[in-house]
Amino acid sequence: MTVDAIDFGLATLDLKNRDDLLKAVLSFARDLEFEQVTAMVAEDRIGSETRFAWVANMPEEYREICENVTRAKCDPVMQHCKRHGTPIAWNQTTYVTVDQGEQWEEQARFGYCTGITFALHLPHGHHFWIGVDRDQELPNDRREVERMTGNLMLFAVSVQEAAMQVLLPTTRERVCARLTPRELDTIRWTMEGKTAWEVAQILSISEQTAVRHLNNATHKLGCVNKHHAVVKALRLGLLH
Repeated sequence: MTVDAIDFGLATLDLKNRDDLLKAVLSFARDLEFEQVTAMVAEDRIGSETRFAWVANMPEEYREICENVTRAKCDPVMQHCKRHGTPIAWNQTTYVTVDQGEQWEEQARFGYCTGITFALHLPHGHHFWIGVDRDQELPNDRREVERMTGNLMLFAVSVQEAAMQVLLPTTRERVCARLTPRELDTIRWTMEGKTAWEVAQILSISEQTAVRHLNNATHKLGCVNKHHAVVKALRLGLLH
């Protein structure tokens, strides 16, 4: 499967509730050949505990296990995602190496034997975490695992904005910072698949200036990259 971040972003614009979100992430996971998926959003709050919400297709019995805070603090995958912005492809060895083999055996009973997990740490203390899991080993072909991982990262960037609005609607700003006409132009042409050089030619500006406008727009929108910025601008109705 080939994933296009902008296409996935467009597909998630109409997600209106938890069921829609779960269907979207589950469809993606199954296309990637994983049976289970978990998507979680979190908001750091000064002076109080982190607020979070999630959707998953896990069995209720396992859901109760996952909600154990003490267990999560010992989970090597969760701890990796808490500290890093890079994905982790994990298996039994990941747990055994840190003396958490029993935890792996506990979750393996529910089909959580291997998986790939990725966390996005966003501006304003917001975080998005997504994991795809299954009861089979990951492919031996390293390139295939890299393909799966890359697809997961692109999908995460595309779907996280919708996940934030659906799961923690009160945490997202309703009105974004104003973008200049040139910043909107660069976002609009990026949506059309144009490179910075092509945008510069279209707008009769230098490539460096085009990049600066795009970076400024991405920053004002509180996004992690240009694909994320396109998705958010569309959701906010800034692009027509």
